[in-house]
Amino acid sequence: MEKIEHSYFQKRDFSGVLDRNLKKLEKRLGVTLTVRGDSLLIQGSAEKEEFAKFFFAKINELEEKGFQLKEDDLQIALDILEESRHNRLEDFFPSETLTLSRKSVVPKTFNQREYIKAIREYDLVFGIGPAGTGKTYLAMAMALSFLQANHVTRIILTRPAVEAGEKLGFLPGDITQKVNPYLRPLYDALFDLTQSEQANRLIDQGIIEIAPLAYMRGRTLNSAFIILDEAQNTTREQMKMILTRTGFNSKMVVTADITQIDLPQPKKSGVLQAIKILSPIKEIAIVYFNEKDVVRHPLVQKIIKAYDKEEKRSRK
Repeated sequence: MEKIEHSYFQKRDFSGVLDRNLKKLEKRLGVTLTVRGDSLLIQGSAEKEEFAKFFFAKINELEEKGFQLKEDDLQIALDILEESRHNRLEDFFPSETLTLSRKSVVPKTFNQREYIKAIREYDLVFGIGPAGTGKTYLAMAMALSFLQANHVTRIILTRPAVEAGEKLGFLPGDITQKVNPYLRPLYDALFDLTQSEQANRLIDQGIIEIAPLAYMRGRTLNSAFIILDEAQNTTREQMKMILTRTGFNSKMVVTADITQIDLPQPKKSGVLQAIKILSPIKEIAIVYFNEKDVVRHPLVQKIIKAYDKEEKRSRK
């Protein structure tokens, strides 16, 4: 058993953050953690105790340098150090906060931080990963942030309307009413991030446009922040079409969950081809998410891992 003296436990704000994270950290580190006064007791295998000691020493260094860590920062720090012990945590903190009209948004995982950084630095970004990892939500937050800062003059939100088991023609209403359910997740993210009155006004003024992918053909989108959501359901022709719509002073974010392709021939998904042929282009960023980035109900992580395990088994 290792016993570590940590001065940062005397700081009430950080000790509270650590106390709320003890169970999560125990699970991630594979050790038992006990706080006793100004000491932290770590119990586990020699290898896991050694890494835990290293982790808390690095956290202590951040605190001593004046960094104010939040709950999610501990998990992000773990991701960074698990990737490489040579990573300097101070290069990744503090987390960038996106302050919008209704709420502030902070990335909760290392990959989410890299995603936001990539969107800021690159004009075309692919966000690839399972449901609940924040791909669409963070892209929407960045779009609103760019609009708020006058970096773009409009936001274009689009999705392919693909029949995932249901027939579109049997839905009631005109074409707009038929397609609207496919666009609802984009509306949900938008109205969660900004005041409903403001969002409705921007939509009415055409500053924010939410439309099916088919409506993008033949257009040139200048000074726009474009989000293509659910891109795993684009055909190769659709993907090429939307990628070539980008005009001057525009950014495009393409989100996709390649484990949930609803096309009749999944291997012909436009996003799979795009990742393959565009990855060598240095001006394009591709950020991959995994189950660690899921910020929904904890059960979602387990569901994703179970499906991944079954898919790998079935491929053997």
